[in-house]
Amino acid sequence: MNIFYTPDINGSHYTLNENESKHCIRVLRKTKGDEIILVDGKGGYYQTTIIDDNPKRCSIEVKNTIPNFGKRNYSLHLAIAPTKNIDRFEWFIEKATEIGIDEITPLLCEHSERKQINNERLEKILISAMKQSLKAQLPKLNNLTNFETLISGTKCDGKFIAHCEEEAKQHLFTAAKPFNNSVVLIGPEGDFSTTEIQKAIESGFKAVTLGESRLRTETAGVVACEIIRLANEITLL
Repeated sequence: MNIFYTPDINGSHYTLNENESKHCIRVLRKTKGDEIILVDGKGGYYQTTIIDDNPKRCSIEVKNTIPNFGKRNYSLHLAIAPTKNIDRFEWFIEKATEIGIDEITPLLCEHSERKQINNERLEKILISAMKQSLKAQLPKLNNLTNFETLISGTKCDGKFIAHCEEEAKQHLFTAAKPFNNSVVLIGPEGDFSTTEIQKAIESGFKAVTLGESRLRTETAGVVACEIIRLANEITLL
């Protein structure tokens, strides 16, 4: 199945931009009459037919529209410190998108080793992962945000901070209530500072564990996504 990202689609007819037209006609060898799928990144899923196979301005006609395609009964916002090796952070946002996530905030913490990111490149990875995993909702990518700014501005049903300090903590799987909106904080490779953990708890965040293993930052982010997904899907069984 070939999916094309068309955030500005409106109406029953649409013309792909030159890059997408070239990919569709020259690379994928699609021709007039072939069916392709468009997604707008806002939940819109469009079943379309090519009516003009021009490799510079391929035109399509929308045959069927599915709003809120694949919409989940919960939302997940992950605030996570970018890794020093940016490849690992890029791997995280790709896999989180494939699993299912609504919002990602790169987090600037006391122990952060990376203090700059390229949002434009990360957006491209998000779009590619959305298309590859057959989703119609593009996760929102926020700018790099200071830890204290994030915790003070978060208003959500479920607020969690995953950290490695030795203390009794509930597992995220049992702490997260199904069908709720959740925010999970994942710290840098040096973990959150004791001060940050305390400030988060004072702001209404609940300390949780992701399991017995000590995980890398990007692995913890992916595990948190999967735990929230399972906590919601198992409830439906």
